[in-house]
Amino acid sequence: MSNENKTIYDFDFKLICDFFCTMERQGPGSPEVTLKALGFIETLNDKSLIADLGCGTGGQTMVLAQHAPGQITGIDLSPEFVNVFNRNAKQLGLQDRVKGMVGSMDNLPFQEGELDMIWSEGAIYNIGFERGLNEWRKYLKPGGYLAVSESSWFTDKRPAEINDFWMDAYPEMDTLPNQVAKIYEAGYLPVATFILPENCWTEHYFASKIEAQKIFLAKHAGNKAAQEFSKLQSSEEELYRKYKQFYGYVFFIAKKTGV
Repeated sequence: MSNENKTIYDFDFKLICDFFCTMERQGPGSPEVTLKALGFIETLNDKSLIADLGCGTGGQTMVLAQHAPGQITGIDLSPEFVNVFNRNAKQLGLQDRVKGMVGSMDNLPFQEGELDMIWSEGAIYNIGFERGLNEWRKYLKPGGYLAVSESSWFTDKRPAEINDFWMDAYPEMDTLPNQVAKIYEAGYLPVATFILPENCWTEHYFASKIEAQKIFLAKHAGNKAAQEFSKLQSSEEELYRKYKQFYGYVFFIAKKTGV
């Protein structure tokens, strides 16, 4: 496999975590966008149980905790991310109601109908959008909320270069109307959908990668795989700036219907 055809899945998980663990967010987003999505959520109270799936180091989780009541559990597969998550919660004085746990989003430690809200920014792709919608629904109470951000196509047709890149990286990526239809078919009422603004990529993601790359390459000096992974991160930015009119991240907020 040539380096041009490699995706993030072709690299060692520990290497990926080393790169991203120094970043506040592990994907596009911003505090403003987190709060905008939260604004569509109703009925949360001090007894509400919230799960942030694929929480990473918890940049968005801490924003949630500072503006929403209830107990929040962050779940991530990376022990490194969870350590940073819990340290951040403690530094902000949130440790009594915000806790990070090592776990997988396809084997959640919750009871059926236990959660008032499931949050997941830029992480549902790890299990797949449609699968996540269907499998996570059982953990929500009737009327419970699902709020996820997911990469989506803005057009039905796009240049071959960007189409091929994403078909290799994430074949399930789909258009907005199809995503909303999947939400409805999975047993949710779509509440709101909005595209993340460009600064969620440029200011809150790509800019923070610059320092992360320096730390990462210094730590893994002489490691060819590390150099290849760092190069892949740079190419992701180049492609976004070139083709941003064709795709981006979209926030989907939905409410569980029925029982």
